[in-house]
Amino acid sequence: MNKKIKTRFAPSPTGYLHIGGLRTALYSYLYANQHKGEFVLRIEDTDQKREVKGAVEALIATLQKMGLDWDSGPVLDSSLNLGEKGQNGPFLQSKRVDLYQEYADELIGQGKAYYCFCTEERLATLREDQEANKQAPRYDGLCRNLVGDEIEEKLKQGLPRVVRLKIPENRPASAEASAGKEVVVHDLLRGDVHFKTTEIDDQVLIKSDGFPTYHLANVVDDHLMEITHVIRGEEWLPSTPKHILLYEAFDWKAPEFAHLPLLLNADKSKLSKRQGDVAVEDYLAKGYLPEALINYVALLGWHPQDNQEVFSLDQLIKDFSLERVQKAGAVFDLEKLNWFNAYYIKQLSDEELAERCKEFLPNINQEILVKILKIEKERLNNLSELGEKAKMFLELPEYNSEILVFSAKGGSASGRKKSTKETSLVALEKVLEKLNSISEQDWQKEKIKACLTEVVGENSLTNGDVFWPTRVAVSGLEKSPAPEEIMWVLGKEESLSRIKIAVKKLS
Repeated sequence: MNKKIKTRFAPSPTGYLHIGGLRTALYSYLYANQHKGEFVLRIEDTDQKREVKGAVEALIATLQKMGLDWDSGPVLDSSLNLGEKGQNGPFLQSKRVDLYQEYADELIGQGKAYYCFCTEERLATLREDQEANKQAPRYDGLCRNLVGDEIEEKLKQGLPRVVRLKIPENRPASAEASAGKEVVVHDLLRGDVHFKTTEIDDQVLIKSDGFPTYHLANVVDDHLMEITHVIRGEEWLPSTPKHILLYEAFDWKAPEFAHLPLLLNADKSKLSKRQGDVAVEDYLAKGYLPEALINYVALLGWHPQDNQEVFSLDQLIKDFSLERVQKAGAVFDLEKLNWFNAYYIKQLSDEELAERCKEFLPNINQEILVKILKIEKERLNNLSELGEKAKMFLELPEYNSEILVFSAKGGSASGRKKSTKETSLVALEKVLEKLNSISEQDWQKEKIKACLTEVVGENSLTNGDVFWPTRVAVSGLEKSPAPEEIMWVLGKEESLSRIKIAVKKLS
């Protein structure tokens, strides 16, 4: 019987959730759910110096907003207190420190690991000498062959120490023999990747503060949590032979590995905050929808079989495959993300969109908000843009009377000509008369536009003479939606009041 598929996402609480981290979590979630398996969330918080207060709670909250539920791992209750669910916890590594020490002691007892008492000063000098000699910095194994009495004496003295793994020594029998045992990493995306143990350092397993390194905690936890597939970024590929050697030292079966391609800026450099936002929270705060982010991030490195682009989370679970994840880096394209976000905004009902926009316009009347969205919905790339677009509906901006006069751009070929101050004034006065005849019940876009069109025909005016100054009068802006749309949102009283202000400016 095949073992149940189990994947995990194991972030460090050193800040916000990176877009690359979201992709790793998403692919792990999709793979587990596709195979009717389990998805585990684990927090790797053993590097106490780098931990950011509140980051654990922020990570959990963000993953929940993205719709990525996990079967086992830490959770937040209604009061935002940390709890846990599922088997094989605890899921914060800082609560498992004694466990890692037990496994390190087991390796020491078997002669597969050793205490290292070298000082920071000695290691720094060693590193400097190696760099001066153009050698790869690595530990020289000074403490590797300490005997029992020497070790006991140093332990009694309470000297600072770490625990290191004994990488198998490789002394070829002859000059012709290949130096070093090979460690083969079978990667589900890249095939077999070969490493020489002569290039692998005697890695630290337990640091001098008693906390485990990433390598030991990672291997112990993946084994005890029964993880079958480790999906992570390619920056961890060079560490994988160290992990395989640890699995061998414990006589454990290693999981399957898949190392995802890097996410890149447009210039093909590694995605970083220097060239734009990289945190999922930043995009959510700007009004990007979780479903748009999930859809776009899924396509950063994965190519669907039929080149389909729009996917719900359920569709992704059905169609995703590691086999179609590329090895080359994937470029993060903000314009493409904007396209996805605009698409998903358009799919929402006006009422649902209004509900999601409340955090960006918390003090606006719901009826007005729905009306504004009916006008602006097709033009939104993200929800935070609505705050700027809504300003003209909430308060008439200050503007110069000169922009009330239409000036054709594009020459006579457009069939339009420049208007004048006098013509604009006449047009606005005629518009006021016409609009005043519309009842409150009939104050609809079609009726308002028909009135403006009548003013053009009845007074030998052009569209530019009438529609332009009316639009500027009710918006206070050179660029805005059509005047009938703005006035429908504003209502009759506010619309006429704004046109009267424009008339006064031109008089």
